[in-house]
Formats: sequence, C-alpha cells, structure tokens
Amino acid sequence: MTESPAPSAADCPVLWPVATRWEDNDHYGHVNNVTYYSYFDTAVNGWLMQSTGLDIRTLSAIGVVAETSCRFLSQLSFPDDLRVGIAVERLGNTSIVYALSIFRVDGDDLTPAAAGRFVHVYVDAETRRPTPVPAEIRAVVEALGQ
Repeated sequence: MTESPAPSAADCPVLWPVATRWEDNDHYGHVNNVTYYSYFDTAVNGWLMQSTGLDIRTLSAIGVVAETSCRFLSQLSFPDDLRVGIAVERLGNTSIVYALSIFRVDGDDLTPAAAGRFVHVYVDAETRRPTPVPAEIRAVVEALGQ
C-alpha cells in the first residue's frame, strides 16, 4: 500500500484554530486518538456556523456524520496550539466529503499531525431521511472550491 504524502497547509482554504485541552491527554502523555475526531467535528461545524452566520442546529436539514477516517502523522500533547485544515473533496446533492488535516503550530510553521476525511450526509431534522444540502451550507462549501 502506497502512503499518501503528508498534508500541506497550502492545500487547505480554511485553517480553523483549535486548542488542545488538559483533558485531551491520555495516560501516555499525548492526545488520545479519539480526540482527533472531536477536533475535526469542532472545526467543520464551527466553520459552518461562522461562515453561514447561522446556528446550523436550527436548520430544517442537519448534517450527520456518516463516515470518518484519520491517519496519524505525529504526536500531539497539551498545550499544543492547532489548526484544522478544511477542504472539500466532494459536494454532492445530499452529502459533503471534507478533506481534513490537523497541524501543530510550531512558531511560524505548521507541522502536519493528522490527515482525515469526514462525510456529512444531510437529513431532514424531523424524519431523518436524506435531503438536499441546505442552500446556506451549499453556498459556503462551494466557495471553498473542489
């Protein structure tokens, strides 16, 4: 299996700030693997709320996570300062596939710590049946490019 290259901050239209927390460290002194998924979720939803100017939880359609993945590249630990890189891999009718990266801020440099993927499938908030990506969400995602 050929390993893909480490992500570059230059490939990410959005670099969302996330700080590690004391509680993120596990017994071994580094950020626990499951916490990386929380950073992805926080960055994508925080960016969507800021970019749309809306509380996305109140829309008639909500994005549910249908798939995630993470390739770990380097260790993180509290009190690292992070940037989560957000790019769009695919914008479909009812789903968005995000290409995500986590970078540790090292002075003026951003060191790749993880590369991931995050799939939001939009469903009606009441029925939980698939529905088109809301226009407000589609507009900001399209602005990121594909």
